[in-house]
Amino acid sequence: MGAIGGDESVQWDKMNGAEVVNGGGSGAGSLDRIQVLVRVRPLSDKEIARGEPAEWECINDTTIMFRSTFPDRPTAPTAYTFDRVFHSECSTKEVYQEGVKEVALSVVGGINSSVFAYGQTSSGKTFTMTGVTECTVADIYDYINKHEERAFVLKFSAIEIYNEVVRDLLSAENTPLRLWDDAEKGTYVENLTEVILRDWNHLKGLISVCEAQRRTGETFLNEKSSRSHQILKLTVESSAREFLGKDKSTTLV
Repeated sequence: MGAIGGDESVQWDKMNGAEVVNGGGSGAGSLDRIQVLVRVRPLSDKEIARGEPAEWECINDTTIMFRSTFPDRPTAPTAYTFDRVFHSECSTKEVYQEGVKEVALSVVGGINSSVFAYGQTSSGKTFTMTGVTECTVADIYDYINKHEERAFVLKFSAIEIYNEVVRDLLSAENTPLRLWDDAEKGTYVENLTEVILRDWNHLKGLISVCEAQRRTGETFLNEKSSRSHQILKLTVESSAREFLGKDKSTTLV
């Protein structure tokens, strides 16, 4: 569900039980690690009304089992193991605290991280990622408030990918954007809007704008299903206040 630099490249500042990166962010690619988490959603009202059984069962915190309910395709139960498995009664807060928080908060220490949801239509991707986003940003602002010795700047951008077309969700224009590879910048989207955030409420408003602009449609499983991919990017820059404006000033990004 995400990737961060390995433990060898960072030092952790354990603050009120929260693990936050406190070291440099120059870990080599060999130290990157990817974690795969699985969250099982409960049956929907429609599925319950149709009498459909649950085919997935969480055996423990890392193992999930599939039992086919199709009489014409009987198969033996199959177990799969992942870094973490969350049963249908787990809240999004639990998913964030136990599986995402360490990855998400690594950005305050200058480490790039990514958290994304993958699954079929109506599997709960938007629901889960909305909650994860809220928890992540709340914790980032909490970290900022507790570290007044550093000056922080947060920037936000958002894109939608629909039918192989990239669109700026913070722009009223519907013009497709171009994707470029640059030796210094890496992969970037040309002419993408990037907004400097004032506070948490400002970001909430921008996310609402993004949700309103996303393409949705009705499916057999979901009356209002997201029909596109959405990517939210939060850039966190910080500098030690005592060195601001001086030659020794360095910025973590």
